[in-house]
Amino acid sequence: MKPKFRGLLGAALLAAGFSFAGRQVVRASEPPAKIALTGARVIPVAGEEMDSATILIEHGRITAVGKDVKVPFDAMEIDCSGKVIMPGLIEPQSWRGLDVPNETLPVAPFLDVADAMDPSRLYFEDALRDGITTIHVIQADNTVIGGLSRAVRSIGLTPDEMAVATNIALKLSVTPRSGWDRMQQMATFRETFRELEEYIGNLAEQKYEESLSKQNKKVDVGPAEARERGRKLITDADYDDQHRNLMRLKRGDLIAWINVGAAMDVAPALKLATEHGFFEKAVFALGSETFKAIGELKKAGRPVVLPEDLFHRERDSVTGEIRETFIPAKIHEAGLMFALQPNPNSSMAERYLTYQAALCVRHGIPRQTALEAITLNAAKMMGLGDRFGSIEAGKVANLTVYSGDPLDFNSWVEQVYIDGILAYDRSDDPRLEELLRLEGVAKKADEAKRKAAEEAKKESAPPAEEGAKPKPTEEAKPAEGAPPAENARPRRGTGGGR
Repeated sequence: MKPKFRGLLGAALLAAGFSFAGRQVVRASEPPAKIALTGARVIPVAGEEMDSATILIEHGRITAVGKDVKVPFDAMEIDCSGKVIMPGLIEPQSWRGLDVPNETLPVAPFLDVADAMDPSRLYFEDALRDGITTIHVIQADNTVIGGLSRAVRSIGLTPDEMAVATNIALKLSVTPRSGWDRMQQMATFRETFRELEEYIGNLAEQKYEESLSKQNKKVDVGPAEARERGRKLITDADYDDQHRNLMRLKRGDLIAWINVGAAMDVAPALKLATEHGFFEKAVFALGSETFKAIGELKKAGRPVVLPEDLFHRERDSVTGEIRETFIPAKIHEAGLMFALQPNPNSSMAERYLTYQAALCVRHGIPRQTALEAITLNAAKMMGLGDRFGSIEAGKVANLTVYSGDPLDFNSWVEQVYIDGILAYDRSDDPRLEELLRLEGVAKKADEAKRKAAEEAKKESAPPAEEGAKPKPTEEAKPAEGAPPAENARPRRGTGGGR
């Protein structure tokens, strides 16, 4: 028994006929309560790698992992011998599942990315095919303060069905939005938080007056004292949509996901986070040249998300030579936690998270650090480290099965389990099958063109002259004692000629 392209979580979804890669899924029974993946090499990320290990899953959660785990008699056992299993990959930030990357309003904390999510986008399908099981969907960088983000599974029919955690972070960008300068960007931050304080003060004063009115009492203090006393009476329901999430951000209920696209933006970002009380809940998404402020980043000690292109290139103003810096090496040397993200805009292998991690190892970063950068670190940044990012008892069974070592580019994703259910199987991927078929057709066409070109070249060659004698392969030797032929060139060493 092996479920193929099992829907998100249940018979109701399967009955609805979930479609993946153009194939309709028929109704199937619920998976067994217990599943055992046996015989695989397991990379738990949180702990040492294990050969011929077993992962036991019950109701979508990992209950045991190790070499000596006994398989219960009532568990469905799946032989994974010769395969490698690691935690499902986590993309730390992405807007590609949204209809629009940014809203037109520069300050829109009342919005939620769920309103713009499109589960039918091929982006989610490709993410699943690449072994990514969890995606942090968040607005892009062309904003001042964006809407609420959420973490989603890479499979599902609706934003709510895909969600594994909502209300994770607010997107803030210190780097100016399109058409703005830094002065205008920071002035908007100042005005927004000043107006928030004014709003809270007025609301607190109103709540205090209402509390006295219910007791048939009159206001007996000045406005400043009334505001101070009224703050304790405010509940989240009292805030309007425009201010509620900003208050939650200052209170520490939301993560501040701050875009810092340039080195000169680091200091203003740190100041902003410190002044408004969300420094301890801040994650910095870095631009290509932000590593130049490594001293300030190191002093802050906050986790960072690295840019899609891991290399920074610039021309030396004196020599004209291109200087290249590998950004993760600088961040690792500073001792900062970092997460990698794929580069879908690249025509090279950088579109795969595992390749990004392998690139880090190639440049001297420890393998364990590189693996954490595509799994556990992103989960921790979102506050989900207790549920995702490693293979441990008690965590959600989001697993990716590879044909070989995940950092070997000759390996590929064979299966993906989400919540312990088989969500992807390479052997039953019709879109990939069609792509490979077309690739084979293209190769045959190229081979046919090559052969046709060779034949044409042979046909266009000038024909040999009729009756022409073939060129001798070696020089004829005169018989011993015979006179030299007329006009013959004397041989070297015979004493004839010059």
